[in-house]
Amino acid sequence: MSAGQVRVWDWPTRAFHWAIVLMVPAMWGLHKLDRMDLHVLLGQAMLALILFRLIWGAIGGSTARFASFVRGPRAVLAYARGRAGAAFGHNPIGGWSALLMLLLLAVQIGLGLFATDEDGLVSGPLSHLVTYESARILAERHETIFKILLGVIALHVAAVLYYRLVKRDDLITPMVTGWRDAPESGESMTPAPLWRFLLAAGLAAGLTLGIIWLP
Repeated sequence: MSAGQVRVWDWPTRAFHWAIVLMVPAMWGLHKLDRMDLHVLLGQAMLALILFRLIWGAIGGSTARFASFVRGPRAVLAYARGRAGAAFGHNPIGGWSALLMLLLLAVQIGLGLFATDEDGLVSGPLSHLVTYESARILAERHETIFKILLGVIALHVAAVLYYRLVKRDDLITPMVTGWRDAPESGESMTPAPLWRFLLAAGLAAGLTLGIIWLP
């Protein structure tokens, strides 16, 4: 941190972001290497992360909360036309992009819970709740959603590069350090207390175990 900077992202939000950056290609690689056992295990870890982020979006730091960055159509249109002020945290378009990516990840993981491979040897933890034919259909949908997710990720990366190269706005460093140049308003994020993180992590872990061990 240097003088004239303020905190913009809390560490749980940043940890979630970079964990997803690492886990998505790792899961793709395991699938390509036919290590579906590890793919399933990593998918369960991803489920816990997604659940944590959904909870953190309600009780986390101010910039992590959905209420702070999911804006209505007017705000999105005003920002797109350049008529809105500088955004602190996610801008109105970036907020919807982040939410879309999170929802796609949630659907992707949800489908994977019920999917099975062609031989029925490696399956999601909830595949026993549906027929083999349904599990195979869900496996195909699982792959389709992944392709859509890749497209959204590509757009996200392109937007980050656009902001860095054209608008001279570095979005990457704040997501690493948590700090950015102070806005004219002097706004800074309000962090959540430790007990909220522990609550969110505990709930996410408990829900994940409850889902994967569902009889």
